[in-house]
Amino acid sequence: MKKNMGNIDKIARILVALVIAVLFFTHIITGTLGIILLLLAGVFVLTSLLSFCPLYTLVGINTCPKDR
Repeated sequence: MKKNMGNIDKIARILVALVIAVLFFTHIITGTLGIILLLLAGVFVLTSLLSFCPLYTLVGINTCPKDR
């Protein structure tokens, strides 16, 4: 897997995942929507740690400054 995510993109995804997790565990978002958003937050964290987003590959986006 070739890296296609830059630092700003990774930080933004982790922050969004953190906000979703806080909202879920404080019971502000609940039910099916809460579970779906929590799964999405998990995907955000995983893609941030790997610096690779499969969706970016399909669309042709590359935010990693090293590969430009």
